[in-house]
Amino acid sequence: MPRKPSLTIHGGAGSISHSSLPPSSPLYTAYTTSIREVLESTYPLLLAGHSALTAATHAATLLENNPLFNAGKGSVFTRDGRNELEASVMVSRGYRKRGVGVAMLTRVKNPILLARELLVRGEGGVGADAGQGHNFLSGAEAERLAEEWGCEMVDPGYFWTERRWEEHLRGLKKENGYSASGGVPDEDLQMEKGEYLSQGTVGCVAMDIHGTLCVATSTGGLTNKLPGRIGDTPTLAAGFWAEEWRVNTIPALPDVDHHKQPRTRAVALSGTGNGDYFLRLAVAHNISSRCRFGGLSLKEAAEAVVGRGGEMQRAAGERWGLGDGSGGIIGLDEKGDVVMVMNCGGMFRGYIDKEGKARVGVYWDEKEI
Repeated sequence: MPRKPSLTIHGGAGSISHSSLPPSSPLYTAYTTSIREVLESTYPLLLAGHSALTAATHAATLLENNPLFNAGKGSVFTRDGRNELEASVMVSRGYRKRGVGVAMLTRVKNPILLARELLVRGEGGVGADAGQGHNFLSGAEAERLAEEWGCEMVDPGYFWTERRWEEHLRGLKKENGYSASGGVPDEDLQMEKGEYLSQGTVGCVAMDIHGTLCVATSTGGLTNKLPGRIGDTPTLAAGFWAEEWRVNTIPALPDVDHHKQPRTRAVALSGTGNGDYFLRLAVAHNISSRCRFGGLSLKEAAEAVVGRGGEMQRAAGERWGLGDGSGGIIGLDEKGDVVMVMNCGGMFRGYIDKEGKARVGVYWDEKEI
C-alpha cells in the first residue's frame, strides 16, 4: 500500500539572529521564499510516485543553483581564493553502495548530481563505469568521471559571486586583525554585519510512497578553509546518514503470542554547521545509533547530540559561543515524521506538513509557518 510522502530541507545553520538577519529585511524574505519554492517544486515529484532519490537530488540541485546558499553557485572560498565543492547522497535501501560522497570539485556545476551518478552506477559492479565500486571520490579523477558520465561541467569562474568574495576578504582581514592585536579581535571587526551571509550546508531528506528514505547534502565548505580540507558533508556517518532495520518486539507476558511480526524502523539525516565537530563525533551515525541500539525516538536522539546543551555543544568546551560545536540537523523517521534540531541561533529550514503545505522557519525559537 502506498505511503504518504514526506519532505524536509535546510539551507544552512549558524549565528542567525533577529539583529544579524531582521525578519523585515529583503535578505530574510529571499531566504524564506527560496526554501518555500524548493519545497513546493519538489513535493509534487513524490506525490507523482518518483523515488526519494529523485526528489532529494532535485531539491539539492535547486539549492546549488541559488547563489544565496553555500553550495554550487553560492559556495564560499578557500584561503587561496578557490571554490572546492562537496556533496553526498544516501538511501535507506535499494542500492548496493547505499551512500556515497564526492569532494574537491572545482568544475562540476551540480556536485549532487555527480554523487547520484556514483550511487546509481554502483549497481553495475566494480568496473570503471561504476566508479570502481568506491563510495568516495575526489579531485581530478572524480571530475574526469563526472565529464564521462554526462554531468554538466563549468569553468571555475562560474562559482564566483561578489558576496562570497567580499566575505572571503573580510575573513582574511579579520585573521590579520587577530594576529596584529596578539589574539585580541579588533572591535571594528567584531561588529555585526548589515547582512547575514549563510555559511552552512544545504540538504534534503525525502520519503517516497514506498517508504524509502533518501538524504542529499551539498556544500562549499567553511569560509577560508585550508585548500584540500574535506568536511563532514561528503563523509559517511558524519554529516549525513540513512538506514533502516528490523526490530523484534518480545512481549513481556507469557500468554502473549511470541511470534509477533518484527517492525521496521528507519532514519535519514542531513547536518549543517561546524563540520569538524560533525566529523569528530560522527554526528549523523551517532544519532542513528541512539535510535537503533538505544531505542530512542529520532527527536530524542537528535536533541541529545545536536540540541541545546547536547553532545556537540559540550564537546566545544570553552570555545562554545565562538562557532565551535554549533550546528543543526534535519531528519525523517519511518513514519515520515520530521525532526529539525539546532543548538545555534537559527537554521534556514522547511518541511511539508500533513496537509501538504510548505512551512518555513529561520530562528531557533520560532515555529515554522
